[in-house]
Amino acid sequence: MRMDEYFARMKNLLGDNYERFLETVDKPAYKAIRVNTLKTSAEELRPLLPFMGEQVPFCEDGYYVSVEKLGKHPLHHAGAFYVQEPSAMSAVTALGVEPGDKVLDLCAAPGGKSTQIGAALCGTGLLWANEIVRPRAHILLSNIERMGIKNAVVSNMSPEALCPRLEGFFDKILVDAPCSGEGMFRKDKDAIFEWSVEHSHACAERQRAILDSAACALRPEGVMVYSTCTFSVDENEGVIAGFLHDHPDFELIDTGCRFGEPALELCRRIYPFNGGEGHFVAKLRKRRGKAYKGLMYRYVEPDREDRLMIDKFIVDVLRNPSFRHIHVIDGRILNLPNTELLPDLDGMNILRAGIKLGDFKKKRIEPHHNLATALTPYEFKRRLILSCEDELTARYISGEEIELDFWIAGWAVAVVDGITLGLGKAVDGRFKNKYPKGLRTLAWKDSQI
Repeated sequence: MRMDEYFARMKNLLGDNYERFLETVDKPAYKAIRVNTLKTSAEELRPLLPFMGEQVPFCEDGYYVSVEKLGKHPLHHAGAFYVQEPSAMSAVTALGVEPGDKVLDLCAAPGGKSTQIGAALCGTGLLWANEIVRPRAHILLSNIERMGIKNAVVSNMSPEALCPRLEGFFDKILVDAPCSGEGMFRKDKDAIFEWSVEHSHACAERQRAILDSAACALRPEGVMVYSTCTFSVDENEGVIAGFLHDHPDFELIDTGCRFGEPALELCRRIYPFNGGEGHFVAKLRKRRGKAYKGLMYRYVEPDREDRLMIDKFIVDVLRNPSFRHIHVIDGRILNLPNTELLPDLDGMNILRAGIKLGDFKKKRIEPHHNLATALTPYEFKRRLILSCEDELTARYISGEEIELDFWIAGWAVAVVDGITLGLGKAVDGRFKNKYPKGLRTLAWKDSQI
């Protein structure tokens, strides 16, 4: 019987800790949020979120929460926090991202770890977030956009196609590999009945192939973190041992973390009795190899007529704009990440590079939602000030037009408790709602009934 086999493997793995593990099996999964430090701080957020509890042990910006279905909360819409399983924050903590790094998140959807990397970069360096499954890549893009990350490239490519193009380019790489998901069985009770040893072995083969691809994209002396959300030794210690055997240019190094339990001496395992769901984290350093010798991005200014229209639009909407690398492609207006750090993108399947400012619509410019999410309220000339408790906030998020009791005219940003939420256009005393239809929801309070 599959379950007998699964628990026998867990008993063999855990030894004296097996009884502690059994005590957690039927308990609820942990719930947590990670504060988005690009937009706010825990000190600013805590008074607005009464359900925000103690800090998690895996990330200094993570906090346990006591409620579910936070996706409809106004501050979630605004990108003030990301709903994330607590132990899932551990991999980026181990990666040790520093401002200025060039970082690849190779298996990035839905974006929890990518947005954690983005926050650690503090708007500097480069985040490259890749996802092979196209619908999931669009979810990844939406989350990067919501969290206000300006210096990201989002791609939809296979690792074996992407990584050779970027050989030796990245300072740090995260491979949060697709796995059998044993560590998430408490979140998905039905998944345990689909478990099999054969599936775990198939996952291990795929993980090895992904790691092999990732290895070439790391620069010499660069660091790579491999993580999974499974307990399987085949997919964790087995994959690392096999990778090191085939890649003598890499060495296993200490994660620098002390949460969870030790594995392979230098790696870490997390179990439910450690305060999170199942996770495994290993850290590798590339001792030698080739540095990037490929082409860098060649920036070309928009033509004069387009640039005049863009500049006029920006001056009308924003205060002291500081866009340095404006790029126009197929009517879309982008502000690229630092082009001195950007490799050549030609022939690659890129969903977004940098932030999208807007679109040309005949002889006018329609601003994009990303313009609001990427900037602070104080960068906009016109603002509609709201709060989480304001009925108008719920009406805005659900897509309604709002009557104004003060006079403004033109494009403006809706602001909830000091954080940008979305755009609207003030016309004749009404705020015409431009919140994207795909993001609109019922009011937060209504959704809790």
